[in-house]
Amino acid sequence: MPTIPFADARWLQTIATCVFLAAYGPPAVQAVESADTVNRIVGSDVRQEETRTATQTKKIISAIERTRENIGTVRKTSKLDSVDIVFLTDAARSEGGPPPAVENKVKEHQDDITELREEIEANALLFNAIDSRRVLAQDVLAVEFDDPGRLVIYAAAKPPS
Repeated sequence: MPTIPFADARWLQTIATCVFLAAYGPPAVQAVESADTVNRIVGSDVRQEETRTATQTKKIISAIERTRENIGTVRKTSKLDSVDIVFLTDAARSEGGPPPAVENKVKEHQDDITELREEIEANALLFNAIDSRRVLAQDVLAVEFDDPGRLVIYAAAKPPS
Protein backbone atom coordinates (compact mmCIF):
# COMPACT_ATOMS: atom_id res chain seq x y z
CA MET A 1 0.00 0.00 0.00
CA PRO A 2 1.53 3.33 -1.02
CA THR A 3 1.95 6.01 1.63
CA ILE A 4 0.88 9.60 1.10
CA PRO A 5 3.47 12.19 2.11
CA PHE A 6 2.41 14.28 5.14
CA ALA A 7 2.09 17.53 3.12
CA ASP A 8 -0.18 15.84 0.58
CA ALA A 9 -2.32 14.34 3.36
CA ARG A 10 -2.87 17.79 4.91
CA TRP A 11 -3.82 19.14 1.51
CA LEU A 12 -6.41 16.38 1.07
CA GLN A 13 -7.80 17.05 4.55
CA THR A 14 -8.13 20.74 3.74
CA ILE A 15 -9.98 20.02 0.50
CA ALA A 16 -12.27 17.54 2.25
CA THR A 17 -13.06 20.10 4.97
CA CYS A 18 -13.85 22.79 2.39
CA VAL A 19 -16.15 20.43 0.48
CA PHE A 20 -17.92 19.47 3.70
CA LEU A 21 -18.43 23.10 4.77
CA ALA A 22 -19.65 24.08 1.32
CA ALA A 23 -22.21 21.27 1.37
CA TYR A 24 -23.32 21.40 5.01
CA GLY A 25 -22.22 24.81 6.26
CA PRO A 26 -24.52 27.58 7.36
CA PRO A 27 -26.97 28.79 4.72
CA ALA A 28 -26.41 32.17 3.11
CA VAL A 29 -28.06 35.05 4.95
CA GLN A 30 -31.04 36.47 3.17
CA ALA A 31 -32.07 40.04 3.79
CA VAL A 32 -35.69 40.70 4.69
CA GLU A 33 -36.92 43.48 2.43
CA SER A 34 -40.72 43.30 2.35
CA ALA A 35 -42.62 45.09 5.11
CA ASP A 36 -45.23 42.31 5.08
CA THR A 37 -42.52 39.70 5.54
CA VAL A 38 -41.00 41.65 8.42
CA ASN A 39 -44.38 42.04 10.10
CA ARG A 40 -44.99 38.29 9.80
CA ILE A 41 -41.59 37.52 11.33
CA VAL A 42 -41.78 40.15 14.02
CA GLY A 43 -45.50 39.65 14.57
CA SER A 44 -45.78 43.29 15.52
CA ASP A 45 -46.40 46.58 13.83
CA VAL A 46 -42.96 48.19 13.30
CA ARG A 47 -43.22 51.96 13.03
CA GLN A 48 -40.60 54.64 12.78
CA GLU A 49 -40.37 58.30 13.56
CA GLU A 50 -37.66 60.90 13.11
CA THR A 51 -36.96 63.53 15.73
CA ARG A 52 -34.23 65.69 17.17
CA THR A 53 -32.69 64.59 20.43
CA ALA A 54 -33.53 67.87 22.20
CA THR A 55 -37.26 67.12 22.00
CA GLN A 56 -36.79 63.68 23.61
CA THR A 57 -33.85 64.27 25.99
CA LYS A 58 -35.75 63.62 29.23
CA LYS A 59 -37.33 60.41 27.89
CA ILE A 60 -34.01 59.16 26.48
CA ILE A 61 -32.11 59.84 29.72
CA SER A 62 -34.86 58.19 31.75
CA ALA A 63 -34.75 55.13 29.46
CA ILE A 64 -30.95 54.97 29.69
CA GLU A 65 -31.17 55.07 33.48
CA ARG A 66 -33.56 52.07 33.36
CA THR A 67 -31.36 50.05 31.00
CA ARG A 68 -30.33 47.52 33.68
CA GLU A 69 -33.96 46.58 34.43
CA ASN A 70 -34.92 46.61 30.73
CA ILE A 71 -32.24 44.07 29.81
CA GLY A 72 -34.17 41.25 31.47
CA THR A 73 -37.40 42.33 29.82
CA VAL A 74 -35.72 42.41 26.40
CA ARG A 75 -34.34 38.93 27.05
CA LYS A 76 -37.85 37.60 27.83
CA THR A 77 -39.73 39.45 25.08
CA SER A 78 -41.23 37.19 22.45
CA LYS A 79 -44.39 39.06 21.43
CA LEU A 80 -45.20 42.75 21.11
CA ASP A 81 -48.14 44.63 19.64
CA SER A 82 -45.92 47.39 18.29
CA VAL A 83 -42.29 48.39 18.03
CA ASP A 84 -41.60 52.09 17.55
CA ILE A 85 -38.13 53.03 16.36
CA VAL A 86 -37.29 56.65 17.11
CA PHE A 87 -34.49 57.88 14.85
CA LEU A 88 -32.54 60.59 16.66
CA THR A 89 -31.21 62.06 13.44
CA ASP A 90 -28.99 64.70 15.04
CA ALA A 91 -27.36 62.08 17.30
CA ALA A 92 -26.10 59.89 14.44
CA ARG A 93 -22.36 59.29 14.20
CA SER A 94 -22.31 61.22 10.93
CA GLU A 95 -23.65 64.23 12.87
CA GLY A 96 -21.11 63.97 15.69
CA GLY A 97 -23.06 61.70 18.02
CA PRO A 98 -25.53 62.47 20.81
CA PRO A 99 -25.56 65.85 22.55
CA PRO A 100 -23.46 66.10 25.75
CA ALA A 101 -26.27 65.40 28.24
CA VAL A 102 -27.22 62.16 26.49
CA GLU A 103 -23.61 61.22 25.71
CA ASN A 104 -22.68 61.54 29.40
CA LYS A 105 -25.53 59.18 30.38
CA VAL A 106 -24.46 56.73 27.67
CA LYS A 107 -20.90 56.75 29.05
CA GLU A 108 -22.18 56.37 32.62
CA HIS A 109 -24.23 53.28 31.65
CA GLN A 110 -21.91 52.00 28.93
CA ASP A 111 -21.66 48.41 30.20
CA ASP A 112 -25.43 48.10 30.58
CA ILE A 113 -26.03 49.57 27.11
CA THR A 114 -23.53 47.13 25.61
CA GLU A 115 -25.37 44.25 27.27
CA LEU A 116 -28.72 45.64 26.07
CA ARG A 117 -27.43 45.74 22.48
CA GLU A 118 -26.26 42.14 22.77
CA GLU A 119 -29.69 41.08 24.04
CA ILE A 120 -31.38 42.89 21.15
CA GLU A 121 -29.13 41.08 18.68
CA ALA A 122 -29.94 37.75 20.36
CA ASN A 123 -33.71 38.38 20.31
CA ALA A 124 -35.07 37.38 16.87
CA LEU A 125 -38.13 39.61 17.18
CA LEU A 126 -36.19 42.74 18.11
CA PHE A 127 -33.27 42.07 15.81
CA ASN A 128 -35.60 41.71 12.81
CA ALA A 129 -37.50 44.82 13.86
CA ILE A 130 -34.40 47.03 13.90
CA ASP A 131 -32.86 45.28 10.89
CA SER A 132 -36.02 45.97 8.87
CA ARG A 133 -35.34 49.69 9.33
CA ARG A 134 -31.58 49.26 8.81
CA VAL A 135 -30.69 50.16 12.38
CA LEU A 136 -27.51 48.66 13.77
CA ALA A 137 -27.62 47.40 17.34
CA GLN A 138 -24.60 49.61 18.10
CA ASP A 139 -26.78 52.65 17.31
CA VAL A 140 -29.41 51.76 19.94
CA LEU A 141 -29.12 54.10 22.92
CA ALA A 142 -32.04 52.84 24.99
CA VAL A 143 -35.36 51.05 24.96
CA GLU A 144 -38.54 51.91 26.76
CA PHE A 145 -41.43 49.55 27.43
CA ASP A 146 -44.25 52.05 27.18
CA ASP A 147 -47.59 50.31 27.47
CA PRO A 148 -47.90 46.55 27.76
CA GLY A 149 -47.07 45.19 24.34
CA ARG A 150 -45.37 48.36 23.09
CA LEU A 151 -41.64 48.97 22.85
CA VAL A 152 -39.88 52.20 21.90
CA ILE A 153 -36.29 51.90 20.64
CA TYR A 154 -34.18 55.07 20.62
CA ALA A 155 -31.52 54.92 17.92
CA ALA A 156 -28.76 57.42 17.22
CA ALA A 157 -29.12 56.98 13.47
CA LYS A 158 -30.73 58.35 10.36
CA PRO A 159 -33.50 56.38 8.67
CA PRO A 160 -32.64 54.56 5.44
CA SER A 161 -33.01 56.75 2.41
